[in-house]
Amino acid sequence: MKKTVEVIIIGGGPSGLNAALVLGRARKEVVVIDEGRPRNKVTRETHGFLTRDGATPSEFRQIAKEQILTYPSVHIMEDTAAAVTGTEGSFEVTTVEGKIVRGRKLLFAIGKKDQPLDIPGLSAVYGKSAFVCPYCDGWELRDQPLGIIVSGDKAVHMAKVISGWTNRFTILTNGTGMTEEQREELKQHQVSVLDAPIHSIESEEGMVRQIVLEDGNTVECTGIFFAPKLVIGSHLAQTLGCEVTESGTIKVDELAKTSVPGVFSSGDAASEIYQAITAASLGALAAVSINSELNAEAWDNSGKL
Repeated sequence: MKKTVEVIIIGGGPSGLNAALVLGRARKEVVVIDEGRPRNKVTRETHGFLTRDGATPSEFRQIAKEQILTYPSVHIMEDTAAAVTGTEGSFEVTTVEGKIVRGRKLLFAIGKKDQPLDIPGLSAVYGKSAFVCPYCDGWELRDQPLGIIVSGDKAVHMAKVISGWTNRFTILTNGTGMTEEQREELKQHQVSVLDAPIHSIESEEGMVRQIVLEDGNTVECTGIFFAPKLVIGSHLAQTLGCEVTESGTIKVDELAKTSVPGVFSSGDAASEIYQAITAASLGALAAVSINSELNAEAWDNSGKL
């Protein structure tokens, strides 16, 4: 199968889907290639997204697809992009199932994915009582005793953020250490810091009960926040020459343009603010930027004699 469109979107999360919505309304021919394995599928609810607060990730995506597919120029392909070639105006994506899609513009909305969780017991509570974003899940854990697994500058930052929801929390560095200045700042705000490596997390049906340290200490808590270890959802952007940061985030300008002409990126792939509504808004921005380029090119071509 071969298909030619104006815009190819790789990734069907909030960012890719919102980009498809905007481009569909702009009457652009679009294909969204999505493997259907969202990073947030482990969570029970999506929060902080106006009109969708509390919706499950699957409900969110289903409603989004139903609304998007009312625009006849948008198509969703359940498949995985395996290879990308081409240059400005002529890109080609080959999928795992052997389908080929050609397009003038390319949007990477590939998100990021978690590396394996290396703390015993963390996988059992992730998405149920252990989370990575206080803005997404802090309300549900308000005023509760929490374990915050983080270290260094991130520990001080997280302490400040978490304090808006609860003052009952303990910082667990998991053996990675802190500077004396960082410790002193936390001490001044009566924040406990434990340095021993974590032995395990004990829970019942996904709800954390306590964190057991290797030195024998335990921290009783009903919730956890931790700093995830993330990698880019796909390395296809780099194969085209897109520049990335040290952490793997795709570099884009204020219009979502990458370092490669005709290639754009949005959402978690191009940001380190991991919220569904932020990803969706960045997708909308990218779509406007793409549409503006397409319209300008069409305008210039139509004016030639």
